[in-house]
Formats: sequence, structure tokens, C-alpha cells
Amino acid sequence: MNPFIALNHLLNFVAPAFVIAVVMVGCGQLFFRQRAKLIGWIKPVAINFIVGCAVLLAGLWYFGNDGKWLSYMALSVAIATTQWVLLRGWWA
Repeated sequence: MNPFIALNHLLNFVAPAFVIAVVMVGCGQLFFRQRAKLIGWIKPVAINFIVGCAVLLAGLWYFGNDGKWLSYMALSVAIATTQWVLLRGWWA
């Protein structure tokens, strides 16, 4: 496997984590306007992306291959929970 193919596999593995991180931060900006202004975009996207990659790696380790629906469900729940904690959603 050459480096370009390896990079392609890596980017395809982490792409769902990045997309869901951006969508969750966008939803946070939409629904929690005042608190979301305080933390901006870059920090929450980075934190959500790191959490998402960790969840995908845990799913890869547990199932032995990637692309399982349970991994994607856990990814969505983990990133949503992280976004809720970042925006202090329990105060809403």
C-alpha cells in the first residue's frame, strides 16, 4: 500500500467524525446562541473531532473492522454529549 492509498483510508475513516463534529457545533450555534458565541467554532469542532476519532477507534478495536452501525451510533451520541457539556446544556 503506497502512502497515498494509506492517507485515503485514514481520511475516509475519520471523515464521519469530522462531519458530525461540524454539524453538532452548527446546531449548537443555532440553538444555544449566547453560550455558543463565547466558545466560537474551532475549539468545539476540534474537541468533538478528537472524541469522535476515539469512539471510532474503540469501535474498530471492539468489532475488528470499521463501518459498523453501532460505532456510528456511539459516535453520534458521544459527540452530542460532548457538545452538550461544552455548551453547559444542563443550565438551559
